[in-house]
Amino acid sequence: MKQLAVRTTPIPGLLVIDLPLPGDNRGWFKENWQREKMIALGLPDLGPVQNNISFNQARGVTRGIHAEPWDKFISVATGSVFGAWVDLREGPTFGTAYWHEITPDTAIYVPRGVGNAFQTLQAPAAYTYLVNDHWSAAAQAQYTFLNLADETAAIPWPIPLAEAELSAKDEAHPRLADVVPVPPRRTLVVGSSGQLARALAERWADREDVDVVGRAGLDLADAAAVGAFDFSPYGTIVNAAAYTAVDKAETATGRRDAWAVNVAGVGRLVEQARAHRARLVHVSSEYVFDGSLEQHVEDEPFSPLGVYGQTKAAGDALVATLPAHWILRTSWVVGEGTNFVRTMASLAERGIDPSVVADQIGRLTAASDLAAAIDHLLTSGAPAGTYNVTGGGEPRSWAEIAREVYRLLGADPERVTPVCTSEYYAGKDGIAPRPASSVLDLAKIEATGFLVRDQQVVLAEALRD
Repeated sequence: MKQLAVRTTPIPGLLVIDLPLPGDNRGWFKENWQREKMIALGLPDLGPVQNNISFNQARGVTRGIHAEPWDKFISVATGSVFGAWVDLREGPTFGTAYWHEITPDTAIYVPRGVGNAFQTLQAPAAYTYLVNDHWSAAAQAQYTFLNLADETAAIPWPIPLAEAELSAKDEAHPRLADVVPVPPRRTLVVGSSGQLARALAERWADREDVDVVGRAGLDLADAAAVGAFDFSPYGTIVNAAAYTAVDKAETATGRRDAWAVNVAGVGRLVEQARAHRARLVHVSSEYVFDGSLEQHVEDEPFSPLGVYGQTKAAGDALVATLPAHWILRTSWVVGEGTNFVRTMASLAERGIDPSVVADQIGRLTAASDLAAAIDHLLTSGAPAGTYNVTGGGEPRSWAEIAREVYRLLGADPERVTPVCTSEYYAGKDGIAPRPASSVLDLAKIEATGFLVRDQQVVLAEALRD
């Protein structure tokens, strides 16, 4: 009897599964789909939503070749079939063919965009398949077809096609030279007005498969807007949208708005990613910690001090329920838009001598570096999970950074007066508590091969820009 095993093929993502078939004189039994065991062996988590059976009562019945906009898990309950697959996805393996006989002790995992066909060898054959999206006329319109007799694929049908039973539609499908390759699923960036979304748009400017939407196109706080948005084209969603008004979040109105975007909105995005089998990238903050530790690692328990940090921690917990998620925890972001460095530069140029907090410690993060880290995690095969991403080098206080801004601009750094947090906010109402240490440990992201730039380089670059 076969042991449960998962084997690869020349077509990336197309997998052969050996299924144990214990039995006796009464018959046999099999676990046709066993999520826990199969995932442990490397099979993707299919998440089936529909179970279909094609009953073929005559030898020689031949169906295909169809590439569909979902993943499939194929086997037979009775009989046997000759299965054939052709990679119709855009890329270097386009046109690669593979074939394998399917008996009750064999299953095949077919990824989206790989053309699928079979020919009945032993009849009657009950050909079964699980899929992870519901069939619809709109979905069928996205099918890509290839002729069963294509000379390039050169599938060695056991029963010559001239003697087999085919539908008129299958006979009319195009040859490989006329097939438009199935494109990869698109990438959606949510939150177009923020520093990170702008950096991502610049980094991915040459890509035709990236869409960047702002609040007018997708308002996460609006359940109806999220429900009406078409997420089906997207295989990757990057959430660069957030409510970030830290002090305003402490007010009655701000508290509601922060929870609406950072928690309820993120929850809606998580459910859409789950429903459409999309990877979700989410940006978090060091405000999920109270700052009592000198340096924060990714798995430190949440301990937010204020409303903003509480909503970010809740959003992180929701995102982490997805198998394919990447949370990038960052701090002190500088990019295109309003940020601390630009504010200090403006003060220096206008001859203003500011008082700046000296007992909050951290590192600057370039929005462009955060965008590069997202790109790296999505393309390097890094495991899903949470990663700290900031600039590197020696941590500094806000006051030290402000003085460095003045120095680099040719102003006297002594014009910046260091003060403690309590002194800076004395007499001011509605101020959110801040973590004393925003320093994030960077060992995990560096272990993936990502180069972290020193925050001094980040600062100098921000001033040049």
